[in-house]
Amino acid sequence: MKRSKDAIISQILDICSKGASKTRIVYQANLNFRTVVPYIDILTKNGLLETKKDSIVTYTTTAKGTKLLNDFRSIQSLLPEIYCAPEKKKD
Repeated sequence: MKRSKDAIISQILDICSKGASKTRIVYQANLNFRTVVPYIDILTKNGLLETKKDSIVTYTTTAKGTKLLNDFRSIQSLLPEIYCAPEKKKD
């Protein structure tokens, strides 16, 4: 089942809550480098992620991003049949 954009965004915000590199986001969100860039750009432009440039660029969820993440979680808990993939039956 294909994930919705809001599910991907909430996952990225969650991954970045304690700071994460682009590589960590790619692997933990199960994305590729080409698809993760537009998400990071949108989240940064809207003040949901902040960028820290040291030896490695790190993305951290802002207070605004944390509020959005909590809102997403509330919605997802109200509609679990949409956001929770059904478990596959084992033969």
